[in-house]
Amino acid sequence: MTENTNTTKVITDIVRFSFVHLLEPTSFEGQEPKYSVMLLIPKTDSKTLGKIKAAQKAAAELGKSKFKNNKIPAKLKTTLRDGDEEMDTEEYPEFKGMMFINVSNKNKVGMVGTQRDEHGKLKRLAEDPEEVYSGMYGRASINFFAFNTAGNQGVSAGLNNIQKTRDGDHLGGGAAKPENDFDDWEDDTEDADMDDDLLD
Repeated sequence: MTENTNTTKVITDIVRFSFVHLLEPTSFEGQEPKYSVMLLIPKTDSKTLGKIKAAQKAAAELGKSKFKNNKIPAKLKTTLRDGDEEMDTEEYPEFKGMMFINVSNKNKVGMVGTQRDEHGKLKRLAEDPEEVYSGMYGRASINFFAFNTAGNQGVSAGLNNIQKTRDGDHLGGGAAKPENDFDDWEDDTEDADMDDDLLD
């Protein structure tokens, strides 16, 4: 079966989720609150990146009426960016060797894991920051579209659904579990009492 390359929809292979705002809509710079996430895509994932480039081209063709003179700009702006070029990889090492793209939806998106119910359907993720957070890994269903806003012409992407496939280290100062923060603590009150005795 030949894969349809003339589509604006892409289902990624495994990516890492960063700047996760999927439990509550968030507003940036006074814009409309949206559910959003940044996808970190390995540069080695030529399959996903190839599908994205094909979808961007399809979206530009379908939406070229939005562009000036109904023509696709020679230098089409896209929201897919290079982590090595645009981010400080010493401060943010997770961007090293990655392409990244921000995707959002004004409506809550579907979120599933890898476990299936008794009917064989994938189970929904719990709406819990312990379950849905920046740093987890999974797949995303995204859709590309043409835009022309305030003279900026290009192709962007919206978020349809996500699938979490495994956990990962929290990114961006994500909340650590208290049992991990204090796991190495030992009660040293007896030692303190002994020190007090020595001072008497």
